[in-house]
Amino acid sequence: MDGDPAVEPEIDGFSRVLPLPYRVALIIVLGIWAWGLNLHYLNLIKIDVPGLIRYPGRTSPRHIPHHLSCYRIATFLSIPLALSLLLFWALTHGSPKDIAGWEILPNLYLLVLVVGFVVPLPFVSRNGRSRTLATLKRISIGGIAEAHDGKFGDILLADALTSYAKVLGDLFVSLCMFFSSSHSSTGPPNRNCGGAFWVPFIIAIPSMIRLRQCITEYYRVQKANKQTGQISPATGWGGQHLANALKYSTAFPVIILSALQRSPNPSRFGVSEATLFRMWLVAVVVNSGYSFYWDVAKDWDLTLFSNTRTRDSPEYPWGLRRHRWFHAKEFYYAAIVVDAMLRCTWSLKLSVHLDHFNDLEGGIFTMEVLEVLRRWIWIFFRVETEWVRNHRGPAPDDILLGDVGVGNKYDDSD
Repeated sequence: MDGDPAVEPEIDGFSRVLPLPYRVALIIVLGIWAWGLNLHYLNLIKIDVPGLIRYPGRTSPRHIPHHLSCYRIATFLSIPLALSLLLFWALTHGSPKDIAGWEILPNLYLLVLVVGFVVPLPFVSRNGRSRTLATLKRISIGGIAEAHDGKFGDILLADALTSYAKVLGDLFVSLCMFFSSSHSSTGPPNRNCGGAFWVPFIIAIPSMIRLRQCITEYYRVQKANKQTGQISPATGWGGQHLANALKYSTAFPVIILSALQRSPNPSRFGVSEATLFRMWLVAVVVNSGYSFYWDVAKDWDLTLFSNTRTRDSPEYPWGLRRHRWFHAKEFYYAAIVVDAMLRCTWSLKLSVHLDHFNDLEGGIFTMEVLEVLRRWIWIFFRVETEWVRNHRGPAPDDILLGDVGVGNKYDDSD
């Protein structure tokens, strides 16, 4: 291929309207708006998120709240995105040749995104920016701060990256195609760009980061227990960290098998496409089920999966917990249902009519947006849980309390 649009695969209708680089940028900016909404609502109900993540506080009443600062950054990034997209539409009119010819526009905006994160902005706190960049640098290699230095913030950000795993893969594909002489980054996405290894590897990086953080936490607990000569009643022997590490490791078979399904080769691997699909189905069911259980039982400390006595306790609504910051029990039930549904979007592949939805560019984009939505909802309840742990539960120095067998953490006898 010589990069001529005439010999490129046909561009689908969705990619003509929203090429891959714009989709990546749009989801990143959407995530910033979502974080601002998280901060805003949690601030309204008196949950101090900056305090929980050890983010630099405001030194003067004249300084704007953190959520407004986040909104300003999102606005700063949204305006040029909208202008760039409008200009792109005006110049290309859906023409495949013009779409390929003007690929510089969305890639210039991706550069604006990078500049927006790296270069100091007048309306962004210097200390806050430095702290954010330091956190990104630390977690990029799987590092994690101590509890008193912002461990909870590290975990929130690293968990958010797992929801952006496919977006990071698309970012790599977009840049790979942009610097390729045979492809246009605004043309049909070639998810084998750079070889079959790189895209699955990049998608796996966020899970590898969280896996390493969990192993680090396990060794910290072991070290602390050795120093005291006994197992701490708050942190146990570290088994919960190993169980959490196992959860993240279940993502790797799904990633590998999905990559093999994209380019099946029965003669090379000795596995038929049907067998490959069954293996993928088992892997994705395990990953989704384990992750959903962890969301509800460990991240949100709800009793839905606890023993009957704990789950049916008359002291709180069925399946929830005694101490809750959100007054309406319906919030919790809705979050559980939505989380379960969005954890199982893969089930569309089992539908006779929707089995190709995840292979369409519009379908892939929709799934990525829905995962960001799921993470946005998850953050509300994960932060609320941490706030309750710090104010009503034991051992605020460790965000992953107890062992796998722990029951109700908020029993008043603690």
